[in-house]
Amino acid sequence: MLELDPQLLQFMIIIVLMIISFVFEIVPMEVTALGTVGLLLICNIITIDEAISGFSNKAVITIGAIFIISKALVKTGFLEVLSNYLYKFGGNSKWLTFSIFFITTAIISGFLNNTAAVAIFIPLALKLCQKFHISPTKILLPLSYAAIFGGTLTLIGTSTNLIVNSFLENHSSIEPFKMFEFTKLGAIFCFIGIFYNLFISKWILPSRAITSSLTQKYHMSTYLTEFKIEKDSKLVGKSIADFKVKDKYEFDVVKIIRNKIDLTIALNDTIIRQNDVMLIQINVKDILNFKKDLGLLLLSDIKLSQNQLTGNNHVLVEGLVPQNSTIIGKTLSQLNYREMYNSFVLAISRQSELLRDKVAHIRLRFSDTLLIMIPKDKVESIREKNELIILEELDIHLRYERYWWLSILLLPVVMLLASFQIISITEGAMLAAILLLVLKSISMTDVYEAINWPVIFLIALLIPIGTAMENTGAANFLSDFIIIFVEEMNIDPQLKINYVISILYFITFITSAFISNAAVAIILSPLAILLSNHFQITNPDIALDPTRAFLMSICFGASASFMTPIGYQTNLMVFGPGQYKFKDFLIVGFPLTIIFWLVASYFIPIYWPILR
Repeated sequence: MLELDPQLLQFMIIIVLMIISFVFEIVPMEVTALGTVGLLLICNIITIDEAISGFSNKAVITIGAIFIISKALVKTGFLEVLSNYLYKFGGNSKWLTFSIFFITTAIISGFLNNTAAVAIFIPLALKLCQKFHISPTKILLPLSYAAIFGGTLTLIGTSTNLIVNSFLENHSSIEPFKMFEFTKLGAIFCFIGIFYNLFISKWILPSRAITSSLTQKYHMSTYLTEFKIEKDSKLVGKSIADFKVKDKYEFDVVKIIRNKIDLTIALNDTIIRQNDVMLIQINVKDILNFKKDLGLLLLSDIKLSQNQLTGNNHVLVEGLVPQNSTIIGKTLSQLNYREMYNSFVLAISRQSELLRDKVAHIRLRFSDTLLIMIPKDKVESIREKNELIILEELDIHLRYERYWWLSILLLPVVMLLASFQIISITEGAMLAAILLLVLKSISMTDVYEAINWPVIFLIALLIPIGTAMENTGAANFLSDFIIIFVEEMNIDPQLKINYVISILYFITFITSAFISNAAVAIILSPLAILLSNHFQITNPDIALDPTRAFLMSICFGASASFMTPIGYQTNLMVFGPGQYKFKDFLIVGFPLTIIFWLVASYFIPIYWPILR
């Protein structure tokens, strides 16, 4: 009989609160995880040693080291050069080009952090869309999917694989997962997924019109207005700051055009002259009163085009905020891009919503897309700081950093050594990261930028939750539900185990659609161990051991987050550039998720036999 003691009840309430915070993003996920661990400590569910155990966990250390190795590889420009070759390799064959594109994305995601792979290939995807006259909506979400199922190819392909492997090492006498143990089923996932991307998703995804310019895409002509300074204007001989007009209106001066020369620096303090033309970003409802108060001539007959906005020295570019960007949580006024890059952010796109009012005071989030007017010679500078992914092709070449060849070779060497079990993947990744630092192929500044600290803290803080599940008996409580369900079936024990494999996969992909897949893996791994123990104890006459199969169902289920944009970080990355709506993910992701579920339910018992 299922019993619910007070400590178990406390734990379940804490977990429900954590899930609610994850789903509704009340605070950043790592803050939610920290608060959860704090509550578990207060309730004496875990000890202080258990609370901080995640920071010494092998999975956390390995993930951090792989971030560093990936950064060193990206820094060489190797992946960008590869993307340039991909653009040319397919020639004029659309089918061949996109086949190679998705295959390459999947393979790279099996070895590198998949958000890094998607960041590199989004500009290439947009360029290919222009070449073949295809809407980006048809390609960018399949790109994200390719990165997700590509992560199932190897042990280091996703963080969840490493987390589950760490749990296996700590809680079982069974040997850990091998580097390429995932490849058998991962290759099937990739084959089916790429086929789905090429021949099925294109019929399901909408073909949203390709806008001819960024000003049209962001609907800027309504919000950017030109005013000419007449001789009787109140602004003549004064600056915007002197007139204190900003106390009354919310606006920004983008540039001042004087004698065909664009002024873009310190505009609020610039003395205004007769016949100056000011390009101003202002709310439509304020335009007429603004014009009347200052005695300005509204150049209402002019439709602002991309060419008029950019001129000879400036360009309009889109910048995507990546996962580990230092600008997340900051406002544009704090970043001071105008002074640093002589640039101006005109609008922000956030999950299909355009933000154009009070842009300077909006706190930036991961996956926001910024429309930026910037001098041509500053684009490379803003890109090199890794604060933004510039969604256009720039000067592509190998950057011959110190020992650049080592950065390219280290990852495959580490994987090779780990696959032959000469060293563990944790040892290999750590040694590679240290070697890159010692040889100065990468600096400490690069290391700080490379490591996705929110992800590291999130995983490290979630690991004690797995311990709490064991301490409170929550894992036993949940496993009892599944056991009661399958034991009522009057079928062979091996078939019951196959049902459990399918159930675990189902629970994993459903919960991963709404909360962190790392959290799901940590919560469900103790459950898998207990279920395995149950079947071994209750069937002593059969040499059963489904531990490996159960844990594999969690690994692969956590890499099937296709149905929601919040299910996987790469889905969020393509949300803005692809102009997607939430329903697009559900419509195209649901069939693929069900296909993968059926495939995994069939192949996991074959590739990971439950008989010893």
